Amino acid sequence: MNTLNLLAHPLLGFLAMPMLVVGSLLAGCAPYNVAPRPIGTTQDRITASDETETRKRARVRLELATAYYSRGQITTALDEVKQSIAADPSLSEAYNLRGLIYAGLGDEAMAEESYRYALQLDARDGDAMHNYGWYLCQKERYDEAETLFARALQSPQYLNSVRTLLTQGVCQARAGRLAEAERTLLRSYELDSANPATAVNLSEVLYRRGDLERARFYIGRVNDSDQEANAQALWLAIRIEHKAGSSQRVAELGFKLRRLFPKSRETALFERKKFDD
Repeated sequence: MNTLNLLAHPLLGFLAMPMLVVGSLLAGCAPYNVAPRPIGTTQDRITASDETETRKRARVRLELATAYYSRGQITTALDEVKQSIAADPSLSEAYNLRGLIYAGLGDEAMAEESYRYALQLDARDGDAMHNYGWYLCQKERYDEAETLFARALQSPQYLNSVRTLLTQGVCQARAGRLAEAERTLLRSYELDSANPATAVNLSEVLYRRGDLERARFYIGRVNDSDQEANAQALWLAIRIEHKAGSSQRVAELGFKLRRLFPKSRETALFERKKFDD
């Protein structure tokens, strides 16, 4: 099943915020995959022709809700997701999105209720586990979040393991579990070495652990390209080089930071030599 990625913020401090996901919004896609069995022993897989008109209407509303949410039109998205649920209260993806919306609005009770109900409707919804896990991580409920990430990663039909490994690694780092975070982020990097968010997070964890040479390697892969570099990644590289005592590299990266992001918070910190902030 395909998924639609929803990115709330590009970076969280110096740890990239992981992507939040909503389950497949393609009409005709079943809530979860059904394992094939011998003909005659059970019913066939669910396809578009099997869905009721009510379910199809609910999915159309959910597609609209997701589109509005991705554009930051939160109130309109909430209205659409309410209509999706009214049309078909059994659509777990709708409650997953409702959880994202209420979390963004700061309504903790409704956000948690939504995530819990999504998993009650479909206990194998890896996207809901991912989003609920990140929500719990932000509330510093780290052990509960870890359980949900592990459940998502163990689900055979879950297709977003790279994203969840990134999110899990970020959460472990927030909890101060740096050795675990390094292992998790390395797994994510091995599966998708082209993802700059993974490289930045892994480099940050290695920097915090004092492994400057390896931290330099991973952040360098991001900053070597003007297209992938951003102020946070450059600032992390500067902090690594400063801690390593390489004043020449600090000056070179500082020049690039000023050139590309002259008005950024990171440039202001560099100008004031606040390397530990």
